[in-house]
Amino acid sequence: MFLLFNESVEAFLPPARFTYPFNYIAHPLAVRAKDELTSYINSQSLWREELRRGKMFGVLIVKNKIGELGYLAAFSGNIAGQNNHLYFVPPIYDMLKPKEFFRVGELEITNINLQVSALEQNDNYIAVKANIENLKSESAAAISNFKSQMKIAKEQRAKEREAVSDNSRVEELLRESQFQKAELKRLEKRFKCEMKELEEKLVRFNEELGRLKLERKSKSALLQNRLFEEFKVLGAKGERLDLLSIFKTTSTKTPPAGAGECAAPKMLQYAFVSGLTPICMAEFWWGESPKGELRKHGNFYPSCVGKCKPILEFMLDGIDVDNDPLMVKGEFEKVKVVYEDDWLLVVDKPAGVLSVPGKVVVSSLYSYLKETHLHGQEPYMVHRLDMATSGLLIVAKSVEVQAKLQRQFENREVKKCYVAILNGCVVGDIGVISLPLAADYNDRPRQRVDYDGGKESVTQYEVVSRTQEATRVKLYPLTGRTHQLRLHCAHNLGLNAPIIGDTLYGESVKYGKRVERLHLHAANIEFYHPIKKTIVSFSSEADF
Repeated sequence: MFLLFNESVEAFLPPARFTYPFNYIAHPLAVRAKDELTSYINSQSLWREELRRGKMFGVLIVKNKIGELGYLAAFSGNIAGQNNHLYFVPPIYDMLKPKEFFRVGELEITNINLQVSALEQNDNYIAVKANIENLKSESAAAISNFKSQMKIAKEQRAKEREAVSDNSRVEELLRESQFQKAELKRLEKRFKCEMKELEEKLVRFNEELGRLKLERKSKSALLQNRLFEEFKVLGAKGERLDLLSIFKTTSTKTPPAGAGECAAPKMLQYAFVSGLTPICMAEFWWGESPKGELRKHGNFYPSCVGKCKPILEFMLDGIDVDNDPLMVKGEFEKVKVVYEDDWLLVVDKPAGVLSVPGKVVVSSLYSYLKETHLHGQEPYMVHRLDMATSGLLIVAKSVEVQAKLQRQFENREVKKCYVAILNGCVVGDIGVISLPLAADYNDRPRQRVDYDGGKESVTQYEVVSRTQEATRVKLYPLTGRTHQLRLHCAHNLGLNAPIIGDTLYGESVKYGKRVERLHLHAANIEFYHPIKKTIVSFSSEADF
């Protein structure tokens, strides 16, 4: 599985430290390995249709015991229903062997699924549910109609009582009233008995369905846990842990489905087992983007957080890894205060600076302003920019002013304009993008398009200039969702051209060359000054 490069790579200087898997720019060695791997993928005609639907691949640059540089290749999940294929490293644990417990357990669960499906499609079951619904409608209509007749009869009896003096007739009218009330009770009782009989039949069906589903759930949980125990992951220090042990200290406590089957853990496992030294790595997407998520064919992507982060942190413990870019202190000396009065500031934030403290990183624009500009006074952040985004931010000096300004954002009264350079030639000059966005809980901080549970996000855009390779645009967000502009640019239902330097939804390239920053800048902001009662507007030039 150790693959030597087809051409010399002596011109490429290996990196000083191993790749930080969750935020990186692919090293030239990884790019070369990816190019060779894609040539191999293109030669595999039997997989073409399956891979067209989308697959994540990975390359790991390694050095063997005699000092030769080569690479390992892997895919996430399986291909053609198998885990083992020529050219690629084997899985950490091959659960797809015909006689393995997982296949046997899967067959048992499949059999239960067939029983559930058969019961749900049973003619008697369907008929009972339909009869219950029909009886509900029929009984409601019959009882309502009978009550209407009773009301009319009651009114007629009342009139007749006023007109007659014969006591025997009054008694007849009373008996008629009592009879109708008794008839209503008999009618209600008849429908109730019929409904009870049908519901008892339905309960028997549902009890059997519930039993099957509970058995399926129990077998699935036991099978999944046993599977996680079989994934014995090897760390750089030589320690082996199963997935249940690795994930027990995480917030979820248990591994998500598919944990351990991604490309990066497979490659590192093979390297450690084979005595190969990891140098750098990269993962890239091949084929169509999956529904909801955003993946571009051929682009590099960071390892997924939900499935891979706990595993890779364990595996890489003991290896000198690049710093997390989010842990690197931003260039706070480039922060500019473009406006200040007694109530608020407008700040020009450089790229690479957090707006507010994160879970791990506390250095942020918030802490910088508090310590160095406001001399201990609390800054009240009115809104935020992504760490990678530069540009204008409003900061209030009191919670009252903050609330008034945030209300303007909520009411869409604040006018904002961003400048961006997109990787590709955008068709059309102006337009509106509207997509429902939601968090990708298995791969934070990524967002995804979600038509079922996503929140509305709207952006107007205007093309400023274009070439065959790139497009400069102005973006006017009408809502403020996380990563809204980045997704609206990159998604195929948006501009279908990711922002240059976007490592989450695109790539860190510009005109074929690597870049170090996201080409997105908050260039203009206009709002109503809550104290001065005037419209104020501010501008900032992008440095790209």
